[in-house]
Amino acid sequence: MTTATSSSTQLATLIRALKPIFTRRSLAKIVGAYLLVLIFRYRDTPLGVQRRPDLKGPWALPLLGNLYQIISLPRNEVLQRQTLNHEKFGSVYAMTIPGVGRIINIIDPDMVDHVLRVNFWAYEKGSHMRTMLGPLVGQGIFGADGEHWKWQRKLASHIFNVKAFRTYTSNVFCQEGQHVVDYLSSVADTGEVVDLQELFYKFTLESFGEIAFGESFGCLKDPKKEVPFAQAFDRLNHALSERFISPIWKLVEWRTGRGKQVEKDTQLIYDFAYRVIRKRREEGFQSDNKNLMQLFMEAHDETGEPLSDEMLKDTCLNFIIAGRDTTAQALAWCFYLMHRTGADPAVFQNLTEETDRILQGGYPSYESVKQQKYAEACFHETLRLYPSVPKNIKVCVQDDVLPGGVKVHRGEKIGWSSWAMGRNVGIWGADAKEFNPERWLNGEKPSQSKFVSFHLGPRTCLGQQFATIEAITLMSMLAQKFTFQLIEPDKEPAYLPSLTLPMQTGLPVRVYRR
Repeated sequence: MTTATSSSTQLATLIRALKPIFTRRSLAKIVGAYLLVLIFRYRDTPLGVQRRPDLKGPWALPLLGNLYQIISLPRNEVLQRQTLNHEKFGSVYAMTIPGVGRIINIIDPDMVDHVLRVNFWAYEKGSHMRTMLGPLVGQGIFGADGEHWKWQRKLASHIFNVKAFRTYTSNVFCQEGQHVVDYLSSVADTGEVVDLQELFYKFTLESFGEIAFGESFGCLKDPKKEVPFAQAFDRLNHALSERFISPIWKLVEWRTGRGKQVEKDTQLIYDFAYRVIRKRREEGFQSDNKNLMQLFMEAHDETGEPLSDEMLKDTCLNFIIAGRDTTAQALAWCFYLMHRTGADPAVFQNLTEETDRILQGGYPSYESVKQQKYAEACFHETLRLYPSVPKNIKVCVQDDVLPGGVKVHRGEKIGWSSWAMGRNVGIWGADAKEFNPERWLNGEKPSQSKFVSFHLGPRTCLGQQFATIEAITLMSMLAQKFTFQLIEPDKEPAYLPSLTLPMQTGLPVRVYRR
């Protein structure tokens, strides 16, 4: 008998012996037992995510973790739910999501300081963020890590200096602010309702376009006219933020057709960015002060190579997020807080009196803005309650231990909510949820680890002073001329899910001359 025949006979014998064992019923039992083992092993986490009994958090399902809460919770209630979770579970709680893994949410200032400053290099933005937000951030500074991030930050820092601030205030902010004043004057004469948030968007986009790229969007020539670039930018921002925490975002976008809109909006904003780049290459730069685009066009990356048009495009879009969205939204929330039902009328009155005393009817300047401490307090108090980047996340790249002994394993994510921190009585006292600009004027200013609206550590916002000066300039110019009345003063505006914190339906007001 040959070896092949012998092997075949042995295999047949083995099959006959096992056949009674592997019946349909027995196979079902084996599969069922395996599933029970999996369910027990992953009884409160997604498949493949190890359990952490040492961490508290909301109830979770076997094999799915906290997916149900993520899917069922309305997107414009996420920040409120995070705040409630911290009130229930304390300064640390964890959630797990299929495809995302474990997110350890922290609120304690010492822990936040540890992640963002003390052990900065142990936490990165990570590839997940770059993949989800890729169409908008690309390889730009928002999503970059390591040396790629470091050289971008160093280069961009050159336009944020005192000499430049003086120029921006007098030449750009006041010029564009006057367009806003002129428009509101015409609106005040007719009694027409105007959306302040939309107007603030146009102001910041026009101002930042001039300063960063030498490019006018023409937003304020006719403020009633819609800007296709801005609309596409906002839709894309919202759509990509939805991707970030949804493991089934591809299915959702396919089912709803949103994926096609994402493609259209992406192409529209890319076309705009590339037009700016081509124009600057062809026409050069006219200003004596180098703007952001010029700096990056003349620069070389960390390998010594000139920047590609794609990298310049990413730079353009990243800084539009920072330069347009955040300041405009903060201004809108500030005006809401000063004029809502129950607001202390002394706040806007104090702002007006300070403005009149310092400006004496003239235009703001870099020097005058620095004197307007009450206006600055209003702006910072707004950002405490309604931070322009209300939540953030990083991935741990090496095992770490937070202050207090909480372990963070490599690959786990750390999340923190500036929104929740601003409302925490343990951090801000019994009046944490109240709008009180005076808290910034009495005694020492809060530490950066408590007030993280401008981030903390090496990634502290480069444009912090830029945004503050821009906001105070416009606030002053409006307080000199107008008073405002909210159309819905009893209703807190809902926010639109986004990387930042836009009001979902804007801030409709009526404007009156003083």
